[in-house]
Amino acid sequence: MAATPGMFGGTCGGDAPECVVVIGGGVIGLASALRLRLAGMDCLVIDPMRDGEGASWGNAGHIAIEQVSPLASWSTVRSLPRRWFGRGGPVDVPRPWAVSPWLWRFLHACAPARHASGQTALRGLLGDAVPAWRQLLQEIGQPGLLREQGHWVVWEQADAERRGRAAWLGGDIGEARVDHMDADTLAAVQARLSVPLRAGLCFAGSAQVLDTARLMRALRQALLDAGGRWLRAEVAGLRDVGGRAQVLLDGSRTLDPDRLVIAAGPGSRRLMADLGEDAPLIEERGYHLQWRDHDWPDLPPVVFEDRSVILTRFDGGLRLAGFVEFVPPGLAPDVRKWQRLRAHAVALGLPVRGEPDAWCGARPTLPDYLPAIGRSRAAANVCYAFGHQHLGLTLAATTADRVLALLADPGEPADVSPFGLQRFAG
Repeated sequence: MAATPGMFGGTCGGDAPECVVVIGGGVIGLASALRLRLAGMDCLVIDPMRDGEGASWGNAGHIAIEQVSPLASWSTVRSLPRRWFGRGGPVDVPRPWAVSPWLWRFLHACAPARHASGQTALRGLLGDAVPAWRQLLQEIGQPGLLREQGHWVVWEQADAERRGRAAWLGGDIGEARVDHMDADTLAAVQARLSVPLRAGLCFAGSAQVLDTARLMRALRQALLDAGGRWLRAEVAGLRDVGGRAQVLLDGSRTLDPDRLVIAAGPGSRRLMADLGEDAPLIEERGYHLQWRDHDWPDLPPVVFEDRSVILTRFDGGLRLAGFVEFVPPGLAPDVRKWQRLRAHAVALGLPVRGEPDAWCGARPTLPDYLPAIGRSRAAANVCYAFGHQHLGLTLAATTADRVLALLADPGEPADVSPFGLQRFAG
């Protein structure tokens, strides 16, 4: 049956505000739904996952405005041999034949001209990232969830320090600022470790969230308090009816929203395909271990660049995160990644106790390492926001602002056009 106006509480139609359905309750979908609701739109979020499952819950909590250069570049390709998992690095492709079409498109996106244009576009998004988070959290009365204390990068080995220092000091880091780490700051990190550190860099302008779980719950509660709605359900698919998309739920339920926002992470590929549009996403998995009992001091996030891991202290514990694993859907987590993280923790001498909680989750990644933000060319009531790879948390609030602009204005904001899916046509 078709959904009636009051099917999930609230109203859609008549004199009611415009009804918007957001598919996806990760940080991108949730921030977008909250921004739309605060602007007066009647908003329903549909998401099937339990708390803690998605990448929005398991990331490093880092607002990474310094990561202006898309990872689709020839410098990334040249670095892969030393970054390979089998050689102790963070990158793994356990079934390359299954993801070869995406890998081919990734290589095409590494062309210098395409990388340069992507960097220009990404710089614009990242420049707004921290102010957008600051504004959104102020509006919902949760400014303390954002900690604007920068982050640190440290090295143990001379070769890694030489490469890393040259890359960071000589590269484009957008609105972030970087300086050499002084002896006292390096000693503050060194004091809790058993390995000697050579040097480090201090970044300013970046930030972290106090705790990813607290952030996600706060955003959802703010949406509900503002009159938004949440439905835990699986979306079976989309149906094009006269150039407009309907949402097919389990059984025979159908929703016919005024507007539809697709923000379903890796699942967005299937939904866009229902409308005949190509969204070449891959599941790029990350892993973490988190210890509830620890003696790590209240420091900014620390990147151990030799090991390609980041250590973040949250309210809920100390989290060590890493790995870039390209996999087909449904592949079981690789326990070797957790074993490698544990080995890093032991080698570093992290002051942790007890068994850590282990997590694995998939980042939605497009071949050019830019997000997809725009309007569907097939369905007049659809816009999309997905594919933010490592920058989902970073770009959630500023993406939400652009989703609102897309829905509120029949024109397309100039800073959104580089992120349209039409860039993959042909």
